[in-house]
This record gives sequence, structure tokens and C-alpha cells, in this order.
Amino acid sequence: MKTTFKSLFLTSLVAAAVAGVTGCDRNDYARNNSPEPGRTAGEELDDKTLSSNVRSALDADSVKYPDVKVSAYKGTVQLSGFADTGEHKSRAADVAGKVANVKKVENNITVKP
Repeated sequence: MKTTFKSLFLTSLVAAAVAGVTGCDRNDYARNNSPEPGRTAGEELDDKTLSSNVRSALDADSVKYPDVKVSAYKGTVQLSGFADTGEHKSRAADVAGKVANVKKVENNITVKP
């Protein structure tokens, strides 16, 4: 019994020290992972899912878009980054626009010189 209590005490002491060293703070987690003010977690999840679906559609296309970044906000998808030609830029917007739940595509892709 005495050994068990001593082990439990030492384990608790080590855990407290580790938490103190790493700066574990619940409020810091909440600040970094809470939804944007005025938005729900579900809306943010919808945007992440939409971005992922558009990225998957671009990856599945015969033209590859390794330098194109995708973000979404309330159904509007923004494409940014670089494409090899103007045709690739236009095609990326067409592919993105055909993904379910995309309301609008903002094509900010720059054609490489």
C-alpha cells in the first residue's frame, strides 16, 4: 500500500511538472480551435469539407494543379497560386464550379510567365 501511494504521488508530481513545462492551457486551445466570431463550428466544418472536395476534384482532373491552393467561405471557393497556362487557370475554375455546394468561384490563380 505504501509503495502504491508513493508511485501515485510521484506520477502526479511528474504529470504536473510536464504540464507546467509545456504550458498546457485550456483557454489557449479554445482560442486556437474555436469558430470565427459569428460562425458556428458546423459552418467552419462545411467550409473545410468543401475545400477538401474541390481539392479532390482538382487532383482527379487530367490536368494537375500542384501549385493551386483552395479555400472556401460560406460556399464561395477561392483558387489561388499558379497554373502553367491560361487554359489550365480556366479549367481549374470550371472543375471547382462543378463540385456540389459550390456557390461561387473566385479564380485568383496567376499564370506562370
